[in-house]
Amino acid sequence: MRSLLLTPPLARQLAEFVLSTRVGDLPALALEHAKMSLASTLASAAAGYGIESARIIRELDLADGGAPVATVWFDNARLPLASAARVNAVASDAAASDDSDMRSIAHIGTIVSSAALAVGEREGSTGHDVLTAMVLGYEIAGRIDESLTPGRMQRGFHGSFSTVFGACVAAGLLLRLDAHRLAHAIALSATSIGGMAIAADTSCAREYHAGLAASTGVRAALAAQSGFEGELGVFEQPRGFLDALGGLAREDIVRDWGGSWDIVTDMAIKLMPGAHPFHATAEAAAEAARAGGRISPDDITRIVVSAAVQWTDFKGEPHPRNLVDAAHSLHYFVAAAIADDGFAWQHMDPAKMADPVIAALQDKVEFDPDPPPLPDRFPHRHGGSVTIHMKDGAMHHAACTAPRGAGVRGIDWRDVEDKFFQLFPRAGLPTGAAESCLEAIMHLERADSIRPLTRLLSRC
Repeated sequence: MRSLLLTPPLARQLAEFVLSTRVGDLPALALEHAKMSLASTLASAAAGYGIESARIIRELDLADGGAPVATVWFDNARLPLASAARVNAVASDAAASDDSDMRSIAHIGTIVSSAALAVGEREGSTGHDVLTAMVLGYEIAGRIDESLTPGRMQRGFHGSFSTVFGACVAAGLLLRLDAHRLAHAIALSATSIGGMAIAADTSCAREYHAGLAASTGVRAALAAQSGFEGELGVFEQPRGFLDALGGLAREDIVRDWGGSWDIVTDMAIKLMPGAHPFHATAEAAAEAARAGGRISPDDITRIVVSAAVQWTDFKGEPHPRNLVDAAHSLHYFVAAAIADDGFAWQHMDPAKMADPVIAALQDKVEFDPDPPPLPDRFPHRHGGSVTIHMKDGAMHHAACTAPRGAGVRGIDWRDVEDKFFQLFPRAGLPTGAAESCLEAIMHLERADSIRPLTRLLSRC
């Protein structure tokens, strides 16, 4: 017999919070960050479209077919809602260039973007409705994942365990679910996703997880719309979601709704590829090298890194030879940033990974045996420092807490545009498509329908 709760189940509380948020409640900066996240997601998906893992998933879903209601980005095909969301999310995550939530590096932006565009296209949603759905989906995923950090990672669970709620809420809002159905969609999402962190850190399972989160969240919303019900107490009940994943500070999940917005405070746009926890340290490495003037790599004896991620044992291997390994190698980030005055999109090229100058520097990277303690339980928020030791005894040091593109530093549209124009053309759309798409995104809140934008993403 199910126990009686003195307060509404958490799934119901979250649904009511979402639906109580009215037009005008969201600050302009939250909607602006949603547009930035969408631009970043599409740029990353353009870079990932041709990657083998994205191709495999796309071909599988196209072979399955179904109602052609949502655009497959950069293709001439359309698929059912959940399938389109999956294919597009996989493409974005495959390039390791999508944005992250800086508490735990969950790629919420990819998931809310792919789900909201798919559902919004079918439903004929306005641009403002799509952006609102993205902000609120991001908020629910962020609040839940904050409770899970660092417990779920210590248990070996990937961020897809939380990003699924972004897809579910974004889809549920655009499907106009009431509180009862949205609560059940959230509860169904809590019991239907998986993903092991070790697989994401070492293989293309990372983007497979993204596809699962996007498609599963959409399917949960569709099931709830049709009347399917789950266990509303799945979060807080013994042996439930929060117990299984080591949920902490559980009361914060529903505290101070509207006081701030996660897409403003914790979202970060990747302005270089690869694992977001390394970006601040790569910036520090480049700055330390600049501090020494025109230093020669041959004159460097040691490169000492003191990074917050050392507390997670998340550093990767020294000599990567493929995108997955390079995206997870702190040695490579630091060495490449010193050799090339920064880490950039070209460093995911295997030819760059084989650069002998970078290779020699990677062998000089060592880690602080006693890094400073963290100020809170969120290691990925706190960057790192790099000290370059020279043969003549000189030392050049720099530190960076948060990378460029992080909400805490402020996100500049010029940086987003630069990323977009570097990556989006890789999808092979006609000349002028990048300019047209970015223009549509930047004014999306004024659009009566998002269908003109999704048409721009199609080869049809």
